[in-house]
Amino acid sequence: MATTAGRCGEKVGFLDDVAPEALPPEMGRKAFIRWLISSRDGAPTFSMRFFEVGVGGSIHPHHHPWEHEIFVLSGEGRIRIGSTWYRVSGGMFIYIPPNVEHEYVNTGGEALKFLCLIPNEATAPRARAVRC
Repeated sequence: MATTAGRCGEKVGFLDDVAPEALPPEMGRKAFIRWLISSRDGAPTFSMRFFEVGVGGSIHPHHHPWEHEIFVLSGEGRIRIGSTWYRVSGGMFIYIPPNVEHEYVNTGGEALKFLCLIPNEATAPRARAVRC
């Protein structure tokens, strides 16, 4: 079944139906994103993204005026939130508050794969990166 947009505005599909986009070099290394659901699909509130960070890859430090809800599907890595590093692996969930600086590093022998949900609009005023 290919991705389908239904009569009620729903979207149903498979991960492999969405082409991965490489993050630009200034944002990460060996890192790819797939926008599964977004405002372009008519979702008014949240977007769902699938990330894959290859072996030895990373997503560089950054911050945004919105929260992140993350669920790690597989792989192993480290995530820095503020000034604290966390070891993460499949089955773990993570919340990152708005404007808190964060980064991701794959430390395992396979791709680090995770879902990341974000609101379609900022949830806080833009501020300097918080390093708590």
